[in-house]
Amino acid sequence: MKSIKPGRGPSGLGFMGAVIVVVFGIFWTIIAASITSGAPSIISFIFPLFGVIFVIVGIVQVIYNFHNFKGKNRFSLVDIVDSKEEGDPIDRWITNDAVMKDNEANINTKSHDYNYCPYCKHKLDSDDIFCPKCGKELT
Repeated sequence: MKSIKPGRGPSGLGFMGAVIVVVFGIFWTIIAASITSGAPSIISFIFPLFGVIFVIVGIVQVIYNFHNFKGKNRFSLVDIVDSKEEGDPIDRWITNDAVMKDNEANINTKSHDYNYCPYCKHKLDSDDIFCPKCGKELT
């Protein structure tokens, strides 16, 4: 299964933007707390809370974008990777591990019992190792 993931460039920019969001959230929290210190309790709580939300969202984005930036083989704006190269992290929440392992075992067998390419649906001969149309290995 193919998955589309952000490349190195957008992830690096996202990382830098998220660091700026965290710094902004810290300044917002400090300034809002000092300005609203004499205000009624609900106002003195709500305005600094916006800064805390900025910090939390920024930290999550920093971690996500740093992971994508440092991921292997990320050079373009968008990378399309095969599940054998790099799994899709959302799969662990959608499907259980046993089903995924069964699917991987079926994909990794060397003999194929199909007459058409599973990637591009081109008709195959029984002795084909690679698809003559798309060039994918028939595993």
